[in-house]
Amino acid sequence: MEDCCTDKGNELTQLRERQGHVLYIAFAINAAMFIVEFTAGWISNSTALLGDSLDMFGDSVVYAITLFVLHRGVRARVGAALFKSGFLLFFSVLIIAEAIRNSFIGTVPEAGWMGLIGGVALIANLICLLLLYRHRSDDINMNSTWLCSRNDVIANVSVLVAAGLVMITESLWPDLIVGVGLALLYLHTSMKVAKDAQYQWRSQDKRPVAR
Repeated sequence: MEDCCTDKGNELTQLRERQGHVLYIAFAINAAMFIVEFTAGWISNSTALLGDSLDMFGDSVVYAITLFVLHRGVRARVGAALFKSGFLLFFSVLIIAEAIRNSFIGTVPEAGWMGLIGGVALIANLICLLLLYRHRSDDINMNSTWLCSRNDVIANVSVLVAAGLVMITESLWPDLIVGVGLALLYLHTSMKVAKDAQYQWRSQDKRPVAR
């Protein structure tokens, strides 16, 4: 029995080490892409790029939190998942506000910048998604992190579509529509992560107390 417990402990330690290695890489990629996308979004007046850059910033924070709770208990990981849910909610509201502001200003974003930076961000997020894929079912913390990365890929494709439509129509509305659409996607994921985290929290409460 002791050998079995030791083996399980070693397996868990190895799993956490593999998760940590992946998360450090994903954190570095997202932090770098936040700087690139935010700068490009500001220069090109693109709501979609700004929204995606804020998501990159949020993901960087998410990865940092995930690394912090990696070797901690279930309660800490559930708390981290709830924190991530709050971040997604915050960014949803922020993107909608930015879309409303741009609708009044009426500046058409630069489609070339949108397409170029959106393509680079897509490649970066595909790398993160592939790295996280094998760990998506490890626990609620890694699952919520993988969901965030999945949303990033969807967001990047949307930015590329918006860039093409802006170029064809010479209108700001495709950019604004994609920005609001991303906000709704983040809002949906926020609710799902929060629901899963609450379920895990209640499950812990129902566990019998060891005597």
